[in-house]
Amino acid sequence: MERRRSVYMDHAATTPTRPEVVEAMLPYFSERFGNPSSLYTLAREAKGAVEEARGRVAAAIGASPEEIFFTSGGTEADNWAVKGVAAASRKKGDHIVTSAIEHHAVLHTCRALEKQGYRVTYLPVDEFGRVDPGTVEEAITDRTVLVSVMAANNEIGTIQPVRAIAGVAHDHGVPFHTDAVQAIGAFPVDVEEMGADLLAISAHKFGGPKATGALYVRKKTRIGTFMDGGAQERGRRAGTENVPGIVGLGRAIELAVAGMPRNAARLAAMRDRLIRGSLEAIPDTRLNGHPVERLPNNVNVAFRYVEGESILLMLDALGVAASTGSACTSASLEPSHVLTACGLPHEEAHGSLRLTLGPRNTDDDVDYVLEVLPGIIGRLREMSPLREVT
Repeated sequence: MERRRSVYMDHAATTPTRPEVVEAMLPYFSERFGNPSSLYTLAREAKGAVEEARGRVAAAIGASPEEIFFTSGGTEADNWAVKGVAAASRKKGDHIVTSAIEHHAVLHTCRALEKQGYRVTYLPVDEFGRVDPGTVEEAITDRTVLVSVMAANNEIGTIQPVRAIAGVAHDHGVPFHTDAVQAIGAFPVDVEEMGADLLAISAHKFGGPKATGALYVRKKTRIGTFMDGGAQERGRRAGTENVPGIVGLGRAIELAVAGMPRNAARLAAMRDRLIRGSLEAIPDTRLNGHPVERLPNNVNVAFRYVEGESILLMLDALGVAASTGSACTSASLEPSHVLTACGLPHEEAHGSLRLTLGPRNTDDDVDYVLEVLPGIIGRLREMSPLREVT
C-alpha cells in the first residue's frame, strides 16, 4: 500500500489524444488556418482537409462521405439525431422508442421532447443491461417516428443486439439511431451490418480531440437542420468548421479501426483479469453488465456496504483514476440510472466502481489495482454503517 503509481483507468470518460493525431492537427492551428468556406488557396487547403477527414470517417464505418456530418461531439450528434428526426416527422407521428439506460444525451433530449408534446417509451433492460428486441416490437405504434438504442453502454459496457433491434424498427418503416460513442475502436462498427440510419461518434473516446464528433445520416433519412446560419455541412449544420478537430477525428478513427483487433484482444485479457481478481479477492462483490457481451475494456463492479465516491478518493490517493459511472453524472448524488434499471438497490448502485482500460495500460497496472483495491474496500467496510445494519 505504500508505493504510489499513476494509473489511468477512466478511458470511457475520455482518452489521451494520440501523438499522431496531435501531429496531424497542429498545422491547421497555424500555417493552414484558412476558413474552408472561402475561395483562395489557404481556404481550399482547409476545405480539402475537412473532406479528407470526412472520407476517413465514412470508410471507418462503411458509409459514404456525403452521409457524414461533423458536430461538436457525441452529445450534439445524439441531440441532432433525435430532435432532427422528430421535427422532420411530426406530421407522421409523435412517438419515440428508446431504452432506460441510454446516455443522458439521448434521455434528456427525449425528456425535452416530451415537454413539447411528444410521447416516449423507455424500454426496460434485463439484469445485464440488455434490451430485448421483442420489447421494441411491442412498443412500436403507427405513430412511432424513431427507435434509438445505444450500441454499447458507457457505464456497464454491455453491448446491445442492435442488428436485431434495427431489423424490428425497419419492419415497421421506422428509422433506427444508435449512439456508437463507446463502440468505435472496441468492435467493428459498420452501418450496413448494424442497420443504422443514424449513428453518433465522439472523437475523444478513441484518441481524438475533445469537442469534435460526427453524425452519420443514411441517404433519404428525414432529418431537420440542427443549427441555422451559413451553408456549412451542406446547409444542415451551420458554423465555421473546427478544422483542426475534424482533421484529428479523421486520423484518430483511422488509427482506432486499424489497431482494433490487436488492442481489443489485449484489453479484454486485462479486463478479465481485473474482473476475476476483484471477485475472488473481495467478498460481497458483483459484476455489473453482461459477462460476455461487453466492451473489451470495461470493468464495472459493485461492492456491498460501501460508497463509490469514497472508493474513488482512496484510489486517487494511491494514484489510480477511475469512475463510479458516467463522467457526465459523476457530480450527482443520485445512483446510476443504468444500475437501477438493471435491478440493483440504491445502496448497491452507490457502491459501484468503473475501471475502463486503454492502450497505455499494462499488466503491471492491473496488478497494482488488484493489490490496493481489497484493502480499500476492507477499510471502508470497517467504517460502514450499512454493514452494521445488515
